[in-house]
Amino acid sequence: MILQANNIFKSYGKLEILKGVSVTVKKGEIVSIVGASGAGKSTLLHIIGTLDKPDRGTILIEGQDVFSLNEKQLSEFRNKHIGFVFQFHHLLPEFTALENVCIPGYIAGQDRQAVEARGMELLDILGVKHRAGHKPSAMSGGEQQRVSVARALINNPTLVLADEPSGNLDSENATALHQLFFDLRDKMQQTFIIVTHNEDLARISDRTIHMRDGLIY
Repeated sequence: MILQANNIFKSYGKLEILKGVSVTVKKGEIVSIVGASGAGKSTLLHIIGTLDKPDRGTILIEGQDVFSLNEKQLSEFRNKHIGFVFQFHHLLPEFTALENVCIPGYIAGQDRQAVEARGMELLDILGVKHRAGHKPSAMSGGEQQRVSVARALINNPTLVLADEPSGNLDSENATALHQLFFDLRDKMQQTFIIVTHNEDLARISDRTIHMRDGLIY
């Protein structure tokens, strides 16, 4: 198993968000997490991605108990092993598409030329190589989201975590993005965990996890 989340609890004040959630994911799986707003989906995704810590429970990624690491080690682990795709892209407006894609590689201390070559290769695979020199404001929503997927993949992560990745896209671009995830899985054996309200994406995923009131059912 690439991911083992064991008995995860999380509260904010007196509000219980996660009430003992366990999830396992295999390499190359595309898993959707669905449920009503407030079910705990994004909180679970953020904890799996080490952006937040559980009150109780463990997260193992490729056998590494991630919350046994200190802050510096955890930051390095996150940068190397986890890619993120968010609903609102989170591209830095002052940088070009290529520069945005390469930032995690630069942070990892990789060779600049190698990172930029890899960035161009990913933009090409994702169909937005012609936008490499453009800033986000000059790109469509669909193009920005493809750039954000390329950024998530730049360090060849163990897991790609996507939080409502098509929530801001029209139906045509959403369908294209969903197909892209499957193409990347087939080409690169990439593993995706996707929080989504999109029923079409959930239906075509390898597995769908249903959440309600902080529990999987």
